[in-house]
Amino acid sequence: MQNNDWLDTYVLHRRPYRETSYIVDFFSLQSGRVSAVAKGVRNSKNDRKSVLQPFRLLRIQLSGRSELKNLRLADCVGPMLMLTGHALFCAMYLNELINRLLPVGVVSESVYRQYQQALSQLHQNTHIEQTLREFEFALLDEMGMLADWFTDGVTGEPVAPDKWYLYSPEQGFVRCLQANHKHRISGAALMLLGNGQWSGLSLGAAKRINRLALNYLLGDKPLKSRELFRQ
Repeated sequence: MQNNDWLDTYVLHRRPYRETSYIVDFFSLQSGRVSAVAKGVRNSKNDRKSVLQPFRLLRIQLSGRSELKNLRLADCVGPMLMLTGHALFCAMYLNELINRLLPVGVVSESVYRQYQQALSQLHQNTHIEQTLREFEFALLDEMGMLADWFTDGVTGEPVAPDKWYLYSPEQGFVRCLQANHKHRISGAALMLLGNGQWSGLSLGAAKRINRLALNYLLGDKPLKSRELFRQ
């Protein structure tokens, strides 16, 4: 079955398939995450091979009834963003997060738009830490993992700026009664994050919260892209 609808997409990942093809993982505005076979594109003379690169907005058409589609058409909408160094590693990290955590076929305009904004900011090499945290927040929100910034998840009491809290995937933010707990977060930082205010304090807290939440979702299989930051 053919589908003549165009999808606005980015390539997340591609891998060899048989002798001449690729399986390509796309992230689309209209259909969420979707995978398709790009037949015959591993031939270096095929123009579609150069089109199917990450960090470039594409419009594609797919066909097929199964979860694994066939790529019919692929056109470039904009230029490929030339990312290097740390910014490139960060963009690869975003792609791996989407591919690992966002279920196939789940449409999320908020995550898609945040991803576009993140790529633009990484290309400009500005506010990289904030860019990563904001994208992680968008993805975690889609996954139902963001807690109420202003309320203790156990007692229901308002978060106090002079108290300490821990993040729990099941309960949200709860009072920390253990002095110098390595994962504790100040109530002042939570209130900054809840109000969308970025500072050294809130950036540090956001990184700690997001790492705990993402590790909970990822399980025992670590992200390959994180290894790039350690090299």
